[in-house]
Amino acid sequence: MGHAVRACVVGMRLAHELGMSPADRSDLYYALLLKDAGCSSNASRLSQLFGADDQTLKHDHKLIDWTRLVPAAGYALRHAGGRGVLGRLGRVVRIAASAERIGREMIATRCERGADIVQMIGFAPATAVAIRNLDEHWDGRGHPLGLTGDRIPLFGRILGLAQTFEVFLSARGPDAAYQMLGRRSGRWFDPELVRAMRAFEGETAFWRILATAEPRTLVEAYEPEERVLAADEARVDQVAEAFAVVIDAKSPYTFHHSSGVADIAVELGRRMGLEPVALRELRRAALLHDIGKLGVPNTVLDKPGKLTEVEWEAMRRHPAFTHQILTRIARFRDLAEVAASHHERLDGTGYHRGLSGPQLSLPARILAVADVCEALQAERPYRGPLPWDEVLGIMGRLAGPALCPAVFEALGRAPVGGARS
Repeated sequence: MGHAVRACVVGMRLAHELGMSPADRSDLYYALLLKDAGCSSNASRLSQLFGADDQTLKHDHKLIDWTRLVPAAGYALRHAGGRGVLGRLGRVVRIAASAERIGREMIATRCERGADIVQMIGFAPATAVAIRNLDEHWDGRGHPLGLTGDRIPLFGRILGLAQTFEVFLSARGPDAAYQMLGRRSGRWFDPELVRAMRAFEGETAFWRILATAEPRTLVEAYEPEERVLAADEARVDQVAEAFAVVIDAKSPYTFHHSSGVADIAVELGRRMGLEPVALRELRRAALLHDIGKLGVPNTVLDKPGKLTEVEWEAMRRHPAFTHQILTRIARFRDLAEVAASHHERLDGTGYHRGLSGPQLSLPARILAVADVCEALQAERPYRGPLPWDEVLGIMGRLAGPALCPAVFEALGRAPVGGARS
């Protein structure tokens, strides 16, 4: 929690040391904040490869020098899943046989998806280029293109340094982070950037504040005042649509879920007589309703069998994460309640708060119906997509005790979403 904003503070402090112009600092600022926008796109594949929790895998991977055999092998041995010693060793062998190719492919997917997302939102080309190159290394052993030296765009070099530095900073403190820079200077990182980082190594107050303060309050001070970007209503829609792509990339089984739920919710809202402004807010809530799933391991999201009690608890937390994330953003604060209520039920049997009928607004009721409808029409790890008649049959049994009967009646007027006969 807070990794991207702390990495942004580190990267922007470095940019100040380099004397960058306001225009360049603005482009870099958003690249640092959005550098991980493509991370969800390789979460499922990474989890399947190791048979382990993608979040732990990604965190611990940043703490090793994966370009060297011994640390990479130790990492694989520690994290590979499997039944018994032989099962784990077998998985390690399979990982070793394909690690270079799959690693390059996954980083390419992550970087390209991240660059595409910032372009969807409308940021400058330099911001997208930085994200596309954030995992390249000075010595050419990075991914996805193996660029060397100053062939790597400067912003990409700063992103790569800042993200790794922040992981060490949070896990082991500033001394360990600077020691890591020394070991990797000239291999992972531009030696000139490492030298510039040394200029504020001794600023203990800066590192103490970065470790203890709310990161979001710190990062706001680093946006160049003369280059502050404001979002109109169309840009807010772009942000919601872009993050729906981030969310749905987390699992192959939810590839178009958020956009599908949004389409169904808006159609149901029209049938229920919602005004255009309310429909627009409902669409945004639907696009963002599952943003909390980014905090759920893919070992849970993609599991084909029944979830254990611990796994089910992890799944049930995602609406709470959605609420926490959206309430931090002033423009999305009003729709956070609707978005986070998509698993609540009229009879109080839903989650994460167990709300009941009088506490659920019409938009929240519409979103709950839309979410179930889209999920039943989509493929899941444990079944294929269901035809429309079967969808209506299942939902009809839920209408009344759990789902809003009036919204279900509107649903039954005509097929919506990707309905199959």
